[in-house]
Amino acid sequence: MPQKLLDVLMLGRCSHEFSWPRRAADGDYYQVCLLCAAEYKYDWNSMRRIERVDRSAATSEGIATRRSRSRTRKPTWVPRARRLKLDTPLRYRVKNLGNWYEGTIENLSQSGLLFRGPQRFPDNTLVEMVFEMPEEISGQKNSTVLCQGRVIAARDAKDKPVAEETAGLAASILDYKFLHQK
Repeated sequence: MPQKLLDVLMLGRCSHEFSWPRRAADGDYYQVCLLCAAEYKYDWNSMRRIERVDRSAATSEGIATRRSRSRTRKPTWVPRARRLKLDTPLRYRVKNLGNWYEGTIENLSQSGLLFRGPQRFPDNTLVEMVFEMPEEISGQKNSTVLCQGRVIAARDAKDKPVAEETAGLAASILDYKFLHQK
């Protein structure tokens, strides 16, 4: 990591490792490079970074938009987050406790993920999940992440043989970090 940081400082180039997309105060989404702190607008519909964000211009406009936003009504209905369909392996467990379970991610969105595995946890259980973040989100191949999350919903699958994965879990992502292979 220190060598990578030195390369960025000396050469002015960055290989960009992006954070999970975040929502700005104005409602737009953006991603931050974890190495050089550059910010890029993010479009969930196309699942792509759009353009680099210039924060100095955004702060000068922020005063005018704050006043106009106070008069606008917030929508009462919020559309469901766009899902990225996957068939990606994951490991999961109750946060900071023993056994890891092998599962499969069915879909991933800005609000969390849906996965199947052999172990069902009750709603509101804090979980840890390790999986490879899709290149569409992280900007890099082989980006393994450790996510902290909360089980939002858990269902037992019907009509499945006992040997197959039996629990479907939906979890929100509270925090995550990239795991670097050495």
